[in-house]
Amino acid sequence: MRVVGFIGPSGTGKSHRSVWVARERGIDYIIDDGLLIKGNQIIAGTSAKKEKTKIGSIKCALFTNDDHANDVKRAVRENNPEAILILGTSDGMVEAIAKRLEFPEVSEKIYINEVATEFEIKQALSTRREQGKHVIPVPTFEIKKDFSGYFLDPLQIFRRKGKGSFQLVGEKSVVRPTFSYLGNYTISDYTIYQIVEYVATNIEGVNKVSRFRAENHPEGIYIEMDLVLVYGYCIRPLLREVQRKVIDEVERLTALNIKRLNITAKSLVLDNQKAPNVI
Repeated sequence: MRVVGFIGPSGTGKSHRSVWVARERGIDYIIDDGLLIKGNQIIAGTSAKKEKTKIGSIKCALFTNDDHANDVKRAVRENNPEAILILGTSDGMVEAIAKRLEFPEVSEKIYINEVATEFEIKQALSTRREQGKHVIPVPTFEIKKDFSGYFLDPLQIFRRKGKGSFQLVGEKSVVRPTFSYLGNYTISDYTIYQIVEYVATNIEGVNKVSRFRAENHPEGIYIEMDLVLVYGYCIRPLLREVQRKVIDEVERLTALNIKRLNITAKSLVLDNQKAPNVI
């Protein structure tokens, strides 16, 4: 297996350019911040950007945890790639990752200043320093399940085909990990309730939310709620519509995953006169 290193200081835009660098060299697999990536898919590993501290992030990127390293080694054996690109902040880091994952020696090294201008590197460093944004070179839908509660932004990459014409090359994801903040942020259950209540009661056939409960779990939130519906509407499709719209809006506004949303039609009213809601 041919092993290529892509090297540059943290925040200089390596992840942003990694897919292009790999494609230019006929490489299908990338090791970046604890993840094994092929094309638009995460094959194995755990993102270092999920760690709560910078030290934890570095350890994850170096695969110091045996289970983490073995997971990636197993996936590499199963996929048997001809070549792999390893991202790192230094020559030593790339070599350490290759050794830890029992890869052959690094045969080629590419440096960020060979593929990005000084202005582009300064711009990337400024974004990292001022906004704490990190790029993961896979589409947002691919990592969203693992980043519940983080702010996620899709970043679409285009290539000019001709005058006024662009081709979508791929999509990356921008995340702002916990360790990039000066502290933590939380979203209260009441905020989630307010969003849910607003969305649900604006759907025709729903009178009010009579009970609401939310539980936070590492993989996402579990919601249970009872609804009072208006008599005359078909209950099953109405509840499906509420479920779909509530999930879409909560995930869009908070970046939280709704892992489960259980809705019970508790009672019916004859008209749609709104009554006070109860949490």
